[in-house]
Amino acid sequence: MGGLPNPDEASSIWTGIWYEEAHHSTAIEGNTLVLKQVEALLAEGRAVGDKELKEYMEVKGYADAARWVYRQAIIPAGKGDQELVSLTELRQIHRMAMGPVWDVAPHPDATDRESPGSFREHDIQPFGSGMTPPSWTDVPAQVHTWLEQVNAIRPRTTAFPEEVATAHSRFEQIHPFLDGNGRAGRLVLNLVLVRLGYPPAIVYKNQRAKYLRALSRADSGDPGGLGEFIARAILDNLYKFVVPAVAGPARLVPLAALETDDLSHNALRVAAIRGRLQATKGSDGQWRSSRNWVDEYTESRYKRT
Repeated sequence: MGGLPNPDEASSIWTGIWYEEAHHSTAIEGNTLVLKQVEALLAEGRAVGDKELKEYMEVKGYADAARWVYRQAIIPAGKGDQELVSLTELRQIHRMAMGPVWDVAPHPDATDRESPGSFREHDIQPFGSGMTPPSWTDVPAQVHTWLEQVNAIRPRTTAFPEEVATAHSRFEQIHPFLDGNGRAGRLVLNLVLVRLGYPPAIVYKNQRAKYLRALSRADSGDPGGLGEFIARAILDNLYKFVVPAVAGPARLVPLAALETDDLSHNALRVAAIRGRLQATKGSDGQWRSSRNWVDEYTESRYKRT
């Protein structure tokens, strides 16, 4: 892909991703703030609504960690040939994501040594799928092995989706922290993706069941479904945020990059098939159009009505 736009030079791209990731990644963990409340909290610092303070702090902590991840991945602090993820970065991500909520609602079983950024000193009960995380005494060694696995990942290979999926699944299996492993795992996944030149992956709240099923299959040694899920999430963000921002109005791009609040991807596809929207179908079977052509189609729709 040739890398991603710098956050300072393309703030609108990153802000859109930031809002949606903070909202959906906390929502799949049970947070009930809606997207408008998340945007007000992050853009204006206003706590809109009457939710518990804990819920606002969950979003705020995750958002702060996500913004740090984007910047760290694209503009690393004075590093040359760096690792994809370091132990220090892993701890920092968890500390930032969980610190604010921990301040108002700490985990009831936590010791003083299990604060955000520190590994757990409790064993974890088996998951619903039957998989049991390792004993807490084994966590440091297993995290070290996991970091070696992650740092061996290389982009743009046929094995990339499954390698990323395996690493993401393995982190959740280890469950190195007492709480917040899902959030930390998705943030670390995005640090890896952005550092390798891919857009972050957002797991939308309506995809929660599919995501968890894919994780469960990966736990059983079949990472293919999770790899496909992550690959589709990358493409979704590429088409939704990145391509529209960097493509000129006359450039042909996939229809998914041109959808609006009024015109969904499917509506554009139907219009293209019926010849109402000027578009071309490539050898890959994908329809492409331009912002100019979509604007012309939109104007013609209003004239017909």
